[in-house]
Amino acid sequence: MLPFKESAELGSVFTPFVSEWALGIGVGVGGFGVPKKVEEHVSREAVRGYKSNASIILEERALKKQLQHADGCPYLILSLKNPMSETTKPVILTCAQPSGLLTLGNYFGALKNWATMIADYECFFGIVDMHSITVPYTPAELRKNTYATLAMYIACGLDPEKSHLFAQSHVTGHTELGWILGSICPLGQLERMTQFKDKSSRQEKGFIGSGLLTYPVLMAADILLYNADRVPVGEDQKQHVELCRDLAQKFNSTYSDTFKVPEVYIPKVAARVMSLQEPTRKMSKSDPNQQAAIFLLDSPDVIRKKIRSAVTDSGSEVRAGSDKPGVTNLLGILSAATGESIQNLETQFEGQQYGPFKAAVAEAVVDMLTPIQARYAEVADDKAYLNDVLKAGAEAAQKRAYKTLGKVYRKTGFVERAR
Repeated sequence: MLPFKESAELGSVFTPFVSEWALGIGVGVGGFGVPKKVEEHVSREAVRGYKSNASIILEERALKKQLQHADGCPYLILSLKNPMSETTKPVILTCAQPSGLLTLGNYFGALKNWATMIADYECFFGIVDMHSITVPYTPAELRKNTYATLAMYIACGLDPEKSHLFAQSHVTGHTELGWILGSICPLGQLERMTQFKDKSSRQEKGFIGSGLLTYPVLMAADILLYNADRVPVGEDQKQHVELCRDLAQKFNSTYSDTFKVPEVYIPKVAARVMSLQEPTRKMSKSDPNQQAAIFLLDSPDVIRKKIRSAVTDSGSEVRAGSDKPGVTNLLGILSAATGESIQNLETQFEGQQYGPFKAAVAEAVVDMLTPIQARYAEVADDKAYLNDVLKAGAEAAQKRAYKTLGKVYRKTGFVERAR
């Protein structure tokens, strides 16, 4: 087997995990990535030696190969351009639970913004089915809602040919990393979570599952498993992403730099759509009052009826303000549906009563949802297609997840499993 000799003049020597750098321009040789341009010019024996000795010189200037001899001892100098530096986009990871039909709040606060990010980011859009079992549920409904959520993702513009759509339970690593992060997460920090206090107060007396307390740690694992650069969330999830940032920093300081500390992205307009019946609380798909939420599959007549009965405020002035939560909520919905600023809408409806204002909100929502509902109808019943989308998405997600999980296991001291 041919020995290898390091060359300080070409750059740093990386051993032995070459495959991560060769990814995207490499071909598999015995499970190890070998650049195709090198394989074309170098003997099979040299490639095997490259694999075994695992000494490689990486240089940012160009991809090239030199084969030299010194003192009768052949050695291979490989100078590889890092493809990650030019061809890889920043990573976005964001998810939704399949616990019921998606609402207008899910669309404005999440899906609408996600679709705009596909061109500039490598996007992983997850369906976090494991999070859905933290409250009482029906298994058959969970399966049905998972498919429905996937179909709605596609209908809302999340193209599976340009992004990765996957189910959380299909990817090994989420719960494993969640356990490790939970081991360094202070209990008090979880008990102070606003959503835990809110949801536990509404649970049936006598049953508050521990998953309700610990699911922010699983959410942190969802994000950090993919080393996401940016996390688009609604205003209500900001506290959970801050916990994720804290855990990433704590792990990095305890072991060594492993995780990127993700940025929180919250859209400015209608980032948090409120309940139509109780506008001081978030619109929720699990709200027992079905008049409080607009679902993306609601018919035009149902949408008009719900908005017509939406709680407003005393007086009749159409303006945004802390003293007018109902009208402020409807203005935010109209602004997000039309692209008009709230200030312009206030001017447009100056002097008008709530009736015409609510009618305008309803028609804007109907017009916006019509093409989404049509696309949903095209794909929702095609289980073969939806399964193919989930399979492809899980494969892409798993590839990235295994890389992160392998690093985490090594740094936490776990013995690597023999393969």
